Amino acid sequence: MERQGKVLCIGLVCLDIINVVDKYPEEDTDSRCVSQRWQRGGNASNSCTILSLLGAPCAFMGSLAPGPVADFIVGDFGRRGVDVSGVAWQSRGETPCACCVVCPSTGTRTVVLSDTNLPDVTAEDFSKLDLSQYKWIHWEGRNAEDQVKMIQQVREYNSKLEKQKQITVSVEIEKTREPLYQLFPHGDVVFVSKDVAVHFGYQSAASALKGLYSRVKQGAVLICAWAEKGADAIGPDGVLVHSDAFPPEKLVDTLGAGDTFNASVIYTLSRGGTLQEALTFGCQIAGKKCGFHGYDGIVQ
Repeated sequence: MERQGKVLCIGLVCLDIINVVDKYPEEDTDSRCVSQRWQRGGNASNSCTILSLLGAPCAFMGSLAPGPVADFIVGDFGRRGVDVSGVAWQSRGETPCACCVVCPSTGTRTVVLSDTNLPDVTAEDFSKLDLSQYKWIHWEGRNAEDQVKMIQQVREYNSKLEKQKQITVSVEIEKTREPLYQLFPHGDVVFVSKDVAVHFGYQSAASALKGLYSRVKQGAVLICAWAEKGADAIGPDGVLVHSDAFPPEKLVDTLGAGDTFNASVIYTLSRGGTLQEALTFGCQIAGKKCGFHGYDGIVQ
């Protein structure tokens, strides 16, 4: 039976200014884009969009600085029905902005992020949340030391509850930054990126999972998506699970595909689905997302 409660995603929200081009611009040239749009971005923020589209009650926690960019972001969260009561409003710094160049002819998305001076959510911010609202909390690996402290608060909360009422913890280790690797042993479900796997010297999702599984805690699930090669996962039984990719007829926009995959996997697992079902659904929805701009075509 599915347990009630929201899925909370903690991490980055930023403004994405997306330029769609027919070919990637050469340096020091002027060129016209095919189209341009403003879109709410950031890994955890994008995952909330997908969860909301799939029909899961969800919430976002991250940092914002008051101003017109934050107004746009909060308005967009509202349009999607995402709960933002846990947002940490910062008195210093600016809401980050990313300039993205999407080139459908080559399937690339190139991102330049201005993310310098806005403080991240702290364990103290997190301690103000009412944890009874949530059935699943997902952390996008950022300020890992503080995030470990947040997860410890959840562990303490869970220790007083029977198993079926406990909050599931997932973490995403996407960037090749040494401090993020301390998150490996803290998730019930751990998403590790292809970039991190390659950084550790692995040439496939399957070899990465076998090599990195010793870093996760006992009983955890480790998941690795490998772009057009699909995704693999390994659970406590040691059995490797695989799903092929589901590429769209025409590759249009891969921006946010990884966040879409993560959210779709979380959606399935949080509703009691099997690891195989979650992996396959994640690949299907991420593949579908690559076939159009933005996210609105995911649920037809």
